[in-house]
Amino acid sequence: MLGNHSVTMNCTAPFQTSPRDQLAPMSSTATRLLQPARHSMAAWLSSSSTRCARPPRLVLGIETSCDDTGAAVLDEAGRVLGEALQSQKEVHLKAGGIIPHVAQQLHRENIQQVVKEALSTSGVSVNELAAIATTVKPGLALSLEVGLQYSLQLVDRYQKPFIPIHHMEAHALTIRLTEQVEFPFLVLLLSGGHCILAVARGVSDFLLLGQTIDIAPGDMLDKVARRLSLIKHPECQGMSGGKAIEHLAQTGNWQRYTFRLPMQQYRNCDFSFSGLQSLVNKAIIQKEKEEGIQEGELLSCINDIAAAVQHVVAAHIIQRTHRAMLFCIKNSILLPKTATLVVSGGVASNQYIRKGLQTLANANGFAFLSPPPRLCTDNGVMIAWNGIERLHARHGVLYNTDGIRYEPKAPLGIDISKRVEEDSIKVPRLRKIQCDLP
Repeated sequence: MLGNHSVTMNCTAPFQTSPRDQLAPMSSTATRLLQPARHSMAAWLSSSSTRCARPPRLVLGIETSCDDTGAAVLDEAGRVLGEALQSQKEVHLKAGGIIPHVAQQLHRENIQQVVKEALSTSGVSVNELAAIATTVKPGLALSLEVGLQYSLQLVDRYQKPFIPIHHMEAHALTIRLTEQVEFPFLVLLLSGGHCILAVARGVSDFLLLGQTIDIAPGDMLDKVARRLSLIKHPECQGMSGGKAIEHLAQTGNWQRYTFRLPMQQYRNCDFSFSGLQSLVNKAIIQKEKEEGIQEGELLSCINDIAAAVQHVVAAHIIQRTHRAMLFCIKNSILLPKTATLVVSGGVASNQYIRKGLQTLANANGFAFLSPPPRLCTDNGVMIAWNGIERLHARHGVLYNTDGIRYEPKAPLGIDISKRVEEDSIKVPRLRKIQCDLP
């Protein structure tokens, strides 16, 4: 599966009610960049002096980066006091994809009720909050705008500190809410909009090793699902594209087609899925001709195609992640005894991809961690937790919001991807992973 040539397969306004009701040696510069952070959230939380000095601070997190409106209230010990989430999935499934202005309108219609529900469930008033944290980057511009505008209204009305959140940082740090993991660690962020490999050295302190140069894996899986018209499949009604692919792949044979792994000639940690999508589309067109059907009709070998697509996506992700592991160990960015791979984001809930990454981690002596599936997708909990992390680190807490803007595109951390490519690390063929995957 991980050879150098191919993978083989077969066929609004603030609340108007009362607050309670609203609810190789490296250069000296590179060496300095790679020094691990010393922050320990676990040690901090266990400090009796910190616990006794004052009651836990509370943060409201608000998430509107794409098509889910989420809100949650957390205390600084990581307890989720209240949360609410309104998904737009069904609306966008019928439309064949996310339509930005529709997403914006739905956020506007839902945000007040979602925040009110999170606060009401928590039993916390806005006045009791230590801060309000909100996703401001990256994401759909029209969606980000709704969350930011609404949050700033709350901040102005109740005179609360504001914590702007980087959406991908929030995904990366969610694991520290559910597991006692110390910095630094390797993190792989897989979603419908992103595919990133980075080293998390601390709160808002990342080294970017590689990222997708075109589209994200979740986006590719959704587009293949639409091309296969999986929404018409009786077993896939109501499922997102990626979920439909994963479901059908369970009974498919991935060994009935051959797709070349992307970017084999580049020894870096970047990803590419658009060319792969084109190859899959050509295979679908060929099968439609062979079966004498039109686009929009279901192929007889649809399960095999789903399995093939899922397999090659997993293989590509595993191969690039393997190189990142080898780079981090070679350059002492991570130590072999404590090396950890964290996988987060919506696509991290795919059990086939997750199993492959787990096997990769085991083969390289890395611990493997991933948040629960419900925290892998977009939600208010991860935003509130990132706010807690920043509040404790005293980083990015704003008492004046003049000039704050949303950013549809925003890099994560310091980009050292060229350094990875310069190392030109060859990834060995991992037969164990090939055998372990179904």
